Amino acid sequence: MRLKVSDDGKIVLNRDVLEALGLRPGDEVDVDVVPHHRTSRQVVPRARPVESLFGMFSYKADRPHTLDEIKEAIAAGYAGEIGQDEPKP
Repeated sequence: MRLKVSDDGKIVLNRDVLEALGLRPGDEVDVDVVPHHRTSRQVVPRARPVESLFGMFSYKADRPHTLDEIKEAIAAGYAGEIGQDEPKP
């Protein structure tokens, strides 16, 4: 997809591009300039409010979880696949 730079140096991303990158208003993107007129881009993850951590250890499991299960739950939480209102594994 080709984008134009405006007279004041701004680039407007189409809605399809924003959705594909998971970008919302207020998000930040890091851009690094690399040799040969190329760039490297990375979406800066949003900070989660500290309130989202409240009660995270209140869940009582019916059995001990394996390290692999714990790692999967951490990855799912980090990816936003599970939240406070959803049942825990």
